[in-house]
Amino acid sequence: MDPRRLVPRTDAVLADPRLVAAAGRLGRAVVKDAVVRAQRRARQGGLDPGEVADAAVAELPPYPASLRPVINMTGVLVHTNLGRAPLSAAAVEATAAAAGYADVEFDLATGARARRGRGALDALARAVPAAEDAHVVNNNAAALVLVATALAAGREIVISRGELVEIGDGFRIPDLLVSTGARLREVGTTNRTSYADYRAAVGAETGFVLKVHPSNFRIEGFTGSVEAAELAGLGVPVVSDVGSGLLAPEPLLPGEPDAASALEAGADLVTASGDKLLGGPQAGLLLGRRDLVERCRRHPLARALRVDKLALAALEATLRGPATPVHQALRADAALLGERAAALADRLAVAGVDARAVPSEAAVGGGGAPGVTLPSAAISLPERFAVPLRTGEPPVVGHVEGGRLLLDLRAVPADRDGDVLRAVLGVGGRHV
Repeated sequence: MDPRRLVPRTDAVLADPRLVAAAGRLGRAVVKDAVVRAQRRARQGGLDPGEVADAAVAELPPYPASLRPVINMTGVLVHTNLGRAPLSAAAVEATAAAAGYADVEFDLATGARARRGRGALDALARAVPAAEDAHVVNNNAAALVLVATALAAGREIVISRGELVEIGDGFRIPDLLVSTGARLREVGTTNRTSYADYRAAVGAETGFVLKVHPSNFRIEGFTGSVEAAELAGLGVPVVSDVGSGLLAPEPLLPGEPDAASALEAGADLVTASGDKLLGGPQAGLLLGRRDLVERCRRHPLARALRVDKLALAALEATLRGPATPVHQALRADAALLGERAAALADRLAVAGVDARAVPSEAAVGGGGAPGVTLPSAAISLPERFAVPLRTGEPPVVGHVEGGRLLLDLRAVPADRDGDVLRAVLGVGGRHV
């Protein structure tokens, strides 16, 4: 008998209780594709026909979407390629609660329409009392685009040449601003800009003066810049892009600008990111003078840039809730990190893995606190571990340095050490 005749029919395999349950979680099409692949292997002789259902179950993806949760051991706390800030448990819970029907623009008490995102906006107001009003869009670049369009389309934006930065993946601040129909009036030089430079440039055509935090680079030596407090006397709005999303001063990052300080110093509007040092979802925050925020909110472009209900829920929970994972990682005790690294390395060495604990340096990332290093600890492994760990389940991502793979612990909660241990043992322990 042709063994291909023994391969079970698709409907028979799909009736397996494990695959029925998986179809309810992943979708029938995904499960059927796994079954068809298993049947093909059986017809080609690479699989026993009686093992088709087992093989299909083994091939099922672990999650309903292609995005996979990753253990970030790169030493970069806000890693843009790994989704920037991980959400707090409170933000995750709030997102799940808002995933279905939710009162995003509805007042349950009156039955009438309500202001969108009122809870998140109230939380922002409490977090930054110096702001008269607030608005939220889908990222910080969107916040800048909205401000430029609402306040300076067809007019001039005065900006220092030293602040014409690129914000990542080829997106440049000048290109972003010019795309709104505004004209840039560049002042000063790359390394020095004075108050007189701004004063000479401001005139009837000025929409606003823009201060941009350089984010991921620093200029040192013979430099000069002008703070918002001085620019406030020019008679035009001053907009400050603080970038990394600090809402208040952070003692561990004294050189990093924050929204509250910028407003108190005289800025009329501040823009910032929600998914960097704030530790929340992707969002662009716009804070400051009520009349200017209202002009931005009422502009037609605001509709295209508005944030969805899930981000609003996560943002509110981030602002009101407990310390975020980014906050905790930033304040992690280096000595305790060293103890964790030593304990993990010892257990791995006992299992035959070439592992040792080493000191390392972590960074904020996401354009925040350029040049600031955070003392940390890592597990050093042979470089050959990098790919299997990165492609395993869960994926563990470190960085290669000097021919060794370093797994930095600063961004990893202590309760994930067991997952790290199992992942490394799965690649190179004696039991494998």
